[in-house]
Amino acid sequence: MSEAEPDQRLFFLLQRAAHRLRTAADRRCAAAAGVTTAQLGALFAVRDRPGVTQRELARTLGLRESAVTALVTRLLTAGLVVKRAHPSEHRAVTLSLTDAGADALRAAQPEIDRFNGELRTLLGDEGFARTAAALHELAHWDPS
Repeated sequence: MSEAEPDQRLFFLLQRAAHRLRTAADRRCAAAAGVTTAQLGALFAVRDRPGVTQRELARTLGLRESAVTALVTRLLTAGLVVKRAHPSEHRAVTLSLTDAGADALRAAQPEIDRFNGELRTLLGDEGFARTAAALHELAHWDPS
């Protein structure tokens, strides 16, 4: 590959970009709201679907249930969500935001907006929209 040709190893580039973006976003969100991007994703999902079960949350986030159990434990310990007995499934619990969880989302939002603005500046409006559309396609692709 010559220096004029961009790297075409898409999977490698996606992993590298995801790591760099997650590291930068985690640092900023931790400073602004005391939470990581993974925790923010869960908080947004719980806010958007109050009463969501951990199984549903795992599906929404694209994570294994064991990973969500650990994530929810951290959110509970931080006082950002509460668990309640599910109204009809005796083994399930539902999740809801606490006031502290809603506060964390509000505190993180300006940093999320700033970060997205920087990415829009880096990629340009058209590049940002194309990248978002391509990532949406990849996120919903079923290669099986």
